Amino acid sequence: QVQVVESGGGLVQPGGSLRLSCAASGSVLSMYPMGWYCQAPGKQRELVAQITRDGSTLYADSVKGRFTISRYNAGNTIDLQMNSLKPEDTAVYYCDCYAANGVRYWGQGTQVTVSS
Repeated sequence: QVQVVESGGGLVQPGGSLRLSCAASGSVLSMYPMGWYCQAPGKQRELVAQITRDGSTLYADSVKGRFTISRYNAGNTIDLQMNSLKPEDTAVYYCDCYAANGVRYWGQGTQVTVSS
């Protein structure tokens, strides 16, 4: 059984910062990438940032230079440092990981709202 728990969302003013954290436990396949995705109302879930076990990263064009993803704790925890936040960053943010049997797991999501 795998559990994925996100934390760190909230309400922030435009230009502000938030740090999201995601902890995966259980039979996590830490050699696989883990990532952050966002889903705004009425839109599909889309990739924000992804990181491999050896630290290689991939970012959506919209967040390059503003967001930084990191991975630690034997590869089972990832953070997303979000700076210079914009109203269009408002969404529910989800973290994913893979279990040893290849099944993909998602967390429950954490709400990020950027508004003045």
